[in-house]
Amino acid sequence: MLVKKKKLTTNEMTKVAILSVMAFLIMFIETPLWFTPEFLKIDLSDIPALIGAFALGPMIGVIIELVKNMLNIALTGTITGGIGELANFLIGSTFVYTAAYIYHKNKSLKSAVIGMLVGSLMMTIIAALANYYILIPMYAKIYGAPVEYFVELGAKLNSLIVDFKSFIFFAIVPFNIFKGVVVSIITIPLYKRISPILHK
Repeated sequence: MLVKKKKLTTNEMTKVAILSVMAFLIMFIETPLWFTPEFLKIDLSDIPALIGAFALGPMIGVIIELVKNMLNIALTGTITGGIGELANFLIGSTFVYTAAYIYHKNKSLKSAVIGMLVGSLMMTIIAALANYYILIPMYAKIYGAPVEYFVELGAKLNSLIVDFKSFIFFAIVPFNIFKGVVVSIITIPLYKRISPILHK
């Protein structure tokens, strides 16, 4: 599934830099959702990465995701020991790479939509597995709190959450599906307007 990419030109590097800074700035605009604990906040910083991936190739989107999170650590620091940035990079990269890979196989609105749907599904699967086996256990270790603490936060908002597995199914999964849908809906009209500039 890997896509070969030639060495970036100066023009492409400039576009990557601009999109990365845009994504970094958008990270500051985040909000919790009504059905998930407050520490699960949605931001739309995947939009510049997805636009870049559609215009310049799947790996460009991954690079933008990486630079965005590196900027966040370097300029604002991290309160999660880097786990939040790792999660953002891993899950965001899964989404933009998958969506752009499918789109670049046959560039059309239909393939873009299919790509974003499949990308949202892949992002949700990776998010569920990563949070269950790696991310939340790491959070718990850093904060010195049991995994059950996070379950309790979720249970206060959603009665379906009764243990760690149900937390993943009824908090992490719907959160990422919702995020994928919102990012996709916003990206479609934006990409149509911005792509002519990125293709110059």
